[in-house]
Amino acid sequence: MKTFRSWKLIVLVTMILSVFTACASQEKETASTTTPTATEDNKDNAAPPDPLGKYPETVTVSEVLGYNPPEDPRTPKGMTPDQNAYLKDLKEMLNIEVKYKWTVPSSQFEQKFSLAMASGDLPDIMELDQKNFEKLKQQDMLADLTEAYQQYASPALKKYMESDGGFAMKTFSSDGKQLGIPAFEDPFLSTQLLWIRKDWLDNLNLQPPKTMDELEKVATAFVQQDPDKNGKNDTYGIAMQKELFFWGFDVRGFFNGFGAYPSIGDRQSAWLKDGDKLKPGIIQPEVKTALGKLQSWYQNGIIDKEFALKDENKAVEDITAGKVGISYGEWWYPNWPLNLNVDKDPKAEWIAIQVPGLDGPGQSLVPKIRSGKLFAVNKKAKNPEAAIKMINFYIEMGNKKYMDQNKAEKGYVYNWFNPRIYNPAQIETIYTEVNKALDANQTEITLDDENYKNVADVFKAAKDYLAGNTKEATKGVNWGQYYSRAAKEGGWGLTRQIKDSKAFVNNEFYGLPTPTQVEKGGQLDKLMQESFTKIIMGAPLDEFDKFVASWKSLGGDQITQEVNTWYSEQSTK
Repeated sequence: MKTFRSWKLIVLVTMILSVFTACASQEKETASTTTPTATEDNKDNAAPPDPLGKYPETVTVSEVLGYNPPEDPRTPKGMTPDQNAYLKDLKEMLNIEVKYKWTVPSSQFEQKFSLAMASGDLPDIMELDQKNFEKLKQQDMLADLTEAYQQYASPALKKYMESDGGFAMKTFSSDGKQLGIPAFEDPFLSTQLLWIRKDWLDNLNLQPPKTMDELEKVATAFVQQDPDKNGKNDTYGIAMQKELFFWGFDVRGFFNGFGAYPSIGDRQSAWLKDGDKLKPGIIQPEVKTALGKLQSWYQNGIIDKEFALKDENKAVEDITAGKVGISYGEWWYPNWPLNLNVDKDPKAEWIAIQVPGLDGPGQSLVPKIRSGKLFAVNKKAKNPEAAIKMINFYIEMGNKKYMDQNKAEKGYVYNWFNPRIYNPAQIETIYTEVNKALDANQTEITLDDENYKNVADVFKAAKDYLAGNTKEATKGVNWGQYYSRAAKEGGWGLTRQIKDSKAFVNNEFYGLPTPTQVEKGGQLDKLMQESFTKIIMGAPLDEFDKFVASWKSLGGDQITQEVNTWYSEQSTK
């Protein structure tokens, strides 16, 4: 009897073990064929996923890229985006491999991506502007990232996304679905400044201009009086490229000096307060006045006669070569491309001043929210959470332990890596921490979080520049980082002063593109660009009035109505 009971016990135990083994095997098989998201049955009890957890098997994601040259000249020559060292680390740390469907220079990206959208040949992870986001949202092409973000976003990423009370995240959600992760920043990063060569001013015994008339006199002297003292007639006044309202080397700041606010830099109109409504800045009479002055400057050689044939890269070439001594632009210009000119010409000295206005310093146009791009995922992508983990990875790489690793000379090109999200207050953090360390004569940065590398890089560059040390980086590289981010009269330093003195005007529209903007925006952009360029190059100034009439009839009036509907119903006044 005892033997029989023992045998029954053995059989029972064996059966139980068999069931456990089968269940374990089934769970293992299931885990190997799904994404690392917890299952519905056990996610309440499971440990939260690791934001930087390594996939057991390689996850391949596709991307496309529009890129500019590496900003740091220490980057090895001849590198291509697929050789970016960040991608190697991404593969080693997270087992995520990026495959590019295509890469093109930034100037060609918009056209190339439009063709990709038309054909439906889209990558897994996409960098989008607001227009393309709205188009893909309407076509139901975007993955819902709500669960992926909730489970996989790192504490640092969540801190950044919640720094504005969740305003930007809400902007890119629809029906409770998070369809994009916005790369938003301090709106004052868009502040237009005037960059001017002080060494040329000194050569001609001129003072930095405060008014448009003074600027015209300085720019004329830069054309006619050999400001670089090389005995050649080879300079012109103000840098300008064919895209009048773009991301750089354009003339937004020039128009601001006339009290004209046509665009925030996205080619589309800015929207200004007009009582309890909004009006489109692009068609206001001050724009006509500014165009008249540009026409005069074109005729007198202050702007290059070939500006309409130049893209941003050609404008950069002229600045680097010392052909031009004035450019409108944002805080970052010393970091690129002014640093290239400083290295080419040891005598070059650039300073930043507030944009000149009609009667004194002018007011720059500043957006209510600065989020020119966001990252979204193709609805067909197998691993949407990979995009969130890649953002976590980029933020993680800013910590101190990676300081000696991710350097430009080792092939790390940050402006080629996507998706990347910054601390929205990153530049202010750098400015504050670096100046605190400089004022206290510290020898190193004591900050210990994901901002460490950015702060420490600028602190070292500042120390080296101020000491004249060029052992590890050129004068231009050190000056560029210091003068853009930390100098009290430099790019961000002056921007802070403009912010504190309230010398700015807000672009009041920050919603997603309206239906007519999506449908007609490209046509209206083209109309503006062609009309304004013709006027600058000599067409009658009254062509502006014809432009206004056409703009209104081709969709502008409808857009104005839609924007004001948004303003009355959704904006925070």
